[in-house]
Amino acid sequence: MAAHVSVSHGARSASVLVLLFLSCAAAGEAAAGTLKQRLDVRSHLRRLNKPAIKTIHSPDGDIIDCVHVSHQPAFDHPFLKNHTVQLRPSFHPEGLYDDSKVASKSRSKRISQMWHVNGRCQDDTIPIRRTKKDDVLRASSAKRFGRKKHRTIPHPQSADPDLINQSGHQHAIAYVEGDKYYGAKATINVWEPKIQQSNEFSLSQLWILGGSFGQDLNSIEAGWQVSPDLYGDNNTRLFTYWTSDAYQATGCYNLLCSGFIQVNSDIAMGASIYPISGYGGSQYDISILVWKDPKEGHWWMQFGNDYVLGYWPSFLFSYLADSASMIEWGGEVVNSEPDGEHTATQMGSGHFPDEGFGKSSYFRNIQVVDESNNLRAPKGVGTFTEQSNCYDVQNGNNGDWGSFFYYGGPGKNPNCQ
Repeated sequence: MAAHVSVSHGARSASVLVLLFLSCAAAGEAAAGTLKQRLDVRSHLRRLNKPAIKTIHSPDGDIIDCVHVSHQPAFDHPFLKNHTVQLRPSFHPEGLYDDSKVASKSRSKRISQMWHVNGRCQDDTIPIRRTKKDDVLRASSAKRFGRKKHRTIPHPQSADPDLINQSGHQHAIAYVEGDKYYGAKATINVWEPKIQQSNEFSLSQLWILGGSFGQDLNSIEAGWQVSPDLYGDNNTRLFTYWTSDAYQATGCYNLLCSGFIQVNSDIAMGASIYPISGYGGSQYDISILVWKDPKEGHWWMQFGNDYVLGYWPSFLFSYLADSASMIEWGGEVVNSEPDGEHTATQMGSGHFPDEGFGKSSYFRNIQVVDESNNLRAPKGVGTFTEQSNCYDVQNGNNGDWGSFFYYGGPGKNPNCQ
């Protein structure tokens, strides 16, 4: 009997030792994984956050680093090692629209960025929003930080409901196609839409597109967005994006990879903008122009009437190295709700187009740049939305606003479940 007890005790001891070994091994693997993640994040932060000449703390919690123009992330790109920075475009488009006639209708003062309250960057530097550890940790990996997911471009000609539901992205846009386009402009009403889940976003932007809607898609994008996952808050922020392979391996938001070359010391990509429009109250908007320099071939971006921000070098792209084949303007949201339920994340003001000025969000004075570098009204503007009972779009034309549209909606409502 004693022998039987001894064997049972030995077996139990062996089992405990095995369990301890397996637990230690699992803990070791987890620790190794955590250590690797920490090292990846640290390395990524070192690449993104360049040495600052001056640092400004914004009231919204952002840290803005004033970095010498030649030290920005763009120059980590191997093709830009010996690049001579082009400080200004060779040509602006002819016929830049004068906002003065509608200024009194749309806003009472100029839109600014919050960090300006506490200082400015000097002329030979650019303002870069500092990336924090928590920003990177919210992403699925350091490699995916600052990148959109695949299949986020609205394609009016292939509105397959199954694909729409799978992608989780919904849009309300105006668009033109069927010609060669060398730029686009819009004045965009600025709001702060409510986001239901932190991994969802709401944005309002213009898209400059080249190639097919397959793996070779080229896209340049600019506008405003609310994205808790990317920025860690619900502020409305100026943003840009680019890709040359349909969001797979190339491109990023703002200055979160090498690509866009900034030359302006006043405006920070990804920084909060204010004031924000109020429902039935004061209305504010921003003007964005993106165009192809007819001499150098780079794609330039201008914010408002005063700020030429910088450019995307033409070598970043295949199709857009020549021209764009489609222009889109409008809103996009991510719907991540499970089991076919719809998100309550808002687009635009969160109200439908039929409510009109002061209540629904708008794009006004939408224009394209033609092959002669002239800004002109777009011809044959179409509209598109996947589910008009969730988010809708209505376009029109008049003297002051030129070609315009209202867009957006509340998402989930009695007619959108």
